[in-house]
Amino acid sequence: MLPATVIIAVVVFAVSLVAPINSAGSGGSSSGSSSSSNGGGGGGGGPGSNSIDENETLKKSTSSRIVHTKYGAVSGTIEHLDGRHLDPVEAFRGIPYASPPLGNLRFMPPVTGALWSGVKKADRFSPVCPQRLPDIYNETAALERMPRGRLEYLRRLLPYLRNQSEDCLYLNIYVPTQGIRSHLPLA
Repeated sequence: MLPATVIIAVVVFAVSLVAPINSAGSGGSSSGSSSSSNGGGGGGGGPGSNSIDENETLKKSTSSRIVHTKYGAVSGTIEHLDGRHLDPVEAFRGIPYASPPLGNLRFMPPVTGALWSGVKKADRFSPVCPQRLPDIYNETAALERMPRGRLEYLRRLLPYLRNQSEDCLYLNIYVPTQGIRSHLPLA
């Protein structure tokens, strides 16, 4: 069991695009590569930082707490968001919840993941599941298919969706740092 506070937000990056996507130039990941200097090894690495907005930065520090799960121990990061009145959160990113769906496990129901020894450092996003990404680089054409608000949202989200893989069965868990020591049961 994961001893944590009652409120745990499990964030799995998934995009549901209601606007039609032009098939020309919109398969797989878009041109250009995304690298992260902030430890974002996949689906949430973003271009150079984990910032929510260009004017807000995310300060990360390693958590001293080790959480024991039935698969093994994990440690995360404590994250503070500048520019907002939000309490810090403890983030555990890239925690596997099933075996990678590769080879003869492809297109099969998820299989329980393997146990690990030692402490898994859960500080990086893992790849997102493969999905078709819209071509939003031609603004005029994109605005014919979607409202401006959606286009701006996709521009902020797209860097987090570049690293795609079928090996994508991972959780990102965010826990409020207040009450960490109370070890309340999960809901």
